[in-house]
Amino acid sequence: MNVTLPLAAASIIFIAATAMAADTNRTSRASFGPSPEERAAIEADQQRMMGLLGITALRPGRDGSHTNSPYYVNYDEAKANPYPDLPDPLVSNNGLKITTPELWWKLRRPEIVEDFDQDIYGRMPVSTPSVKWEVAGITKTNEYGVQVITKQLIGHVDNSLDPQITVNIDLTLTTPADAQGPVPVIMQLAFKFPPALLARFRAMYPENGPAWQKLVLAKGWGYAVLIPTSIQADNGAGLTQGIIGLCNRGRPRQPDDWGALRAWAWGASRAFDYFETDPAVDAKRVGIEGHSRYGKASLVTMAYDPRFAIGYISSSGEGGAKLFRRNFGEVVENVAASSEYHWMAGNFLKYAGPLNAGDLPVDAHELIALCAPRPLFISGGATRGDGWTDAKGMFMAAAAAGPVYTLLGKRDLGTTNFPPIGTLLSGDISFRQHTAGHTDGPNWPFFLDFAEKYFATSMTN
Repeated sequence: MNVTLPLAAASIIFIAATAMAADTNRTSRASFGPSPEERAAIEADQQRMMGLLGITALRPGRDGSHTNSPYYVNYDEAKANPYPDLPDPLVSNNGLKITTPELWWKLRRPEIVEDFDQDIYGRMPVSTPSVKWEVAGITKTNEYGVQVITKQLIGHVDNSLDPQITVNIDLTLTTPADAQGPVPVIMQLAFKFPPALLARFRAMYPENGPAWQKLVLAKGWGYAVLIPTSIQADNGAGLTQGIIGLCNRGRPRQPDDWGALRAWAWGASRAFDYFETDPAVDAKRVGIEGHSRYGKASLVTMAYDPRFAIGYISSSGEGGAKLFRRNFGEVVENVAASSEYHWMAGNFLKYAGPLNAGDLPVDAHELIALCAPRPLFISGGATRGDGWTDAKGMFMAAAAAGPVYTLLGKRDLGTTNFPPIGTLLSGDISFRQHTAGHTDGPNWPFFLDFAEKYFATSMTN
């Protein structure tokens, strides 16, 4: 039996188990990382990709644990911006200034998507297998004083491309039993662990606030939980399995093939396909939330699937809402390392080898801009505890996406000055840095109030 954990802290133990470098406030890697066989497969696959790209070596990433390391992580703002000039999201590749929404949709946005496809997250296959959803179980229970109906759903992916590969998407949906009609739903991308690891986690990270599910139900909404690793394994050894392996018929990736973040986003979109068929769900008011690596995946989902109405992007850091060009906390070289490279396209490795972050054709502000004009809530914790994800770098990206939001008739953050911790900036892009560590918990109430404004408006339109 596996147990789904609250994402606010579950990601901490997962990162401690798999990441090669982490903040000093996190636990050691312990014994939950890849097996020796998996490690060998990961390194072989990364080396194979480097060979395809003609790369002989990658620069080392930042070390978050050893202060005497020559690669120790930088938390000095004076050294944080070696590449201060960002690509302009409103200037096309041929130099044309984008001055109308029509030019954004027809010219500039497709250019940005192509750059992310080619060099950052990878290119999804033109056609992907169909998914048949099965309602594997329905339970009626009382959660936090609310009578609810929970559906356990399995998305069976057609594996005709390679019958040796099976992909079954793990999704649960909980809605109020007494709802008079379809309700808004917030879907979280979540981790799932066996009971032994759950017990260890709860001993180390006791809950310190109301569960996000309780807050959602209190508004009369429903919630869903999607397990991304049921779609694609979170390691390089799994790239010939999962949805990536299935689409490749079990063969290794090419340099511009999609990585795990894009694959997880594909799975989130397939969950949305199901929501559109369920009369308990108001498919016009579905939001997505993720923390840490799943914050990255949630932001990628928002960028590529316009059906999601709103997103809560928590502590997503490098590869998510944080500017790649920043030298603060995790950097490009960490994401290109063997513990994380599978998240990205193979081409991304170039920027930790012969090229650098300043050579990237796009940056995180343009990923945020791809979500426009839909509302987005970006969250991070204090540097002491969540410095690895760089709250200021995420703020800077959100601010730099503002011109696209305003072009499309929406509100930007309202400032380009990094606000004091605890300040809520709430245009159609919202940002808040909380005082806790690597957790999404403190900002859930702020996000849900933010979402409520938009969901209430959509009901009257």
